[in-house]
Amino acid sequence: MNELPRSYVAPQRVLLGPGPSEIHPSVLRALSQPTMGHLDPELLKVQDELRSMLGAIWGTAPQNALAISATGTGAMEAALVNAIEPGDEVLVVTHGYFGDRMVEIANRCGAKTTVVQGEWGRATDPSVIAAAAKKPFKVLGLVHAETSTGVRQDLAPLAAIAQQCGALLLADCVTSLGCIPVDFDRNGIDLAYSCSQKGLSCPPGSSPLALSARAQDVVKKRTKKCSSFYFDFQLVNDYWAGARGYHHTASSNQLVAMHEACRLVLEEGLAARFERQRKMSEAFVQGIEAMGLEPVVPAAERLPQLVAVRIPAGVDDMKVRGRLLREFGIEIGGGLGAFKGKVWRVGLMGSGATPRNVTLLLGALESLLRAEGFRPKDSGIAAANLS
Repeated sequence: MNELPRSYVAPQRVLLGPGPSEIHPSVLRALSQPTMGHLDPELLKVQDELRSMLGAIWGTAPQNALAISATGTGAMEAALVNAIEPGDEVLVVTHGYFGDRMVEIANRCGAKTTVVQGEWGRATDPSVIAAAAKKPFKVLGLVHAETSTGVRQDLAPLAAIAQQCGALLLADCVTSLGCIPVDFDRNGIDLAYSCSQKGLSCPPGSSPLALSARAQDVVKKRTKKCSSFYFDFQLVNDYWAGARGYHHTASSNQLVAMHEACRLVLEEGLAARFERQRKMSEAFVQGIEAMGLEPVVPAAERLPQLVAVRIPAGVDDMKVRGRLLREFGIEIGGGLGAFKGKVWRVGLMGSGATPRNVTLLLGALESLLRAEGFRPKDSGIAAANLS
């Protein structure tokens, strides 16, 4: 290399896809603080406070919550590899891309996996799940907020179904934590995981986990060691709450940033945060429907923080998303799996759920759709109730 490249300066983006979400400036400032060693007493204090805040956000005791150094997929793998031993009977409910991923990882853990296959874009009827849970299972796993479709699966009826088959209730909360209530204890969840970059509005790289006392006991009584050293809950928990000895080199910058992100969530208040995201989603849906666009998921099953929108016939998915990014600096998501090329996924979550962003996106979409030959029925901005 004859000449060194210049220092990199990232472009300004408005992150309105399925994640990452927009990062609050105070979280970015926290991220840039001096790095500490992973066993520095000051960092251990940060972890203690973070654990308490995560417990409050999950809806459980602090000792049931921690975070691992990984993205949401790592958290999914950590949850499953700790809960499942080879030969265990596992029941997985799937109606989207990430439910399918749960099945894949469970199979790689050596589980005997029974799959309840639901319809993409719809929640699965609890009676269908109950009908499949007629024999003993070690784990009943499902996705609370399906990132690929924007579907919300009601958690309330599931603890009774898990109890019926003797299973740990495992919930993928990657796109729900900090966006809608999880109520870990109240809903009888045993094992749940999330990520830092969606509802918590923190850069990706750290993922919250929650384990009930029952789940922790199951993990302790495994007949064989967890097949993953890095994700072994016993070892990770020892770093967070036990002897505080070395397990891996955790990023102090990431933990401090997540500490600030969780502090902001609790400063706003969970109820107020959920309501803000609901109102912005409702305004966005009012806007797209006025233009003649259609949300995929029925209102009763739709996530407020992630709306899947059907792409109108004749409109080029990649062209619209490419122009949104180049000309307006806005990122939205395309479809995954069965929805590839058929939907746009719009995230109004965490710090990104603001009137400004709703107005900006509706105006940009209307402009680009007209360029594609689609004629909106009415003004999306005028129809959106942002008050």
